[in-house]
Amino acid sequence: MDQASQSLVHRNMLATPERLHKVLQPYLKDIVIAVEGIFTWYWIADFWAQQNLPFVLDHALYMRAIYGAKTKSDKIDSPKIAALLRGGMLPMAYVYPAKMRST
Repeated sequence: MDQASQSLVHRNMLATPERLHKVLQPYLKDIVIAVEGIFTWYWIADFWAQQNLPFVLDHALYMRAIYGAKTKSDKIDSPKIAALLRGGMLPMAYVYPAKMRST
């Protein structure tokens, strides 16, 4: 989502670091990536850290309290996450460094 709230990329895609980087390549200068706090966020956080780019993990419990939708899907949730991040209202969770996650 850009500064005018226009969607720039909104699609399902193969979940690999290479694919993510390729799709977002045109926007890397001005990007912050926000990810839903579910069990699969680690690889994205680690890859984004290697790229030295900003990463935000949303707090799943607080997200549910904000929009409490009965229907959940990536197609529905991703614009909400982007809008909340853009507006400074995304409830953030701590992104544990990779070395500390096993503890």
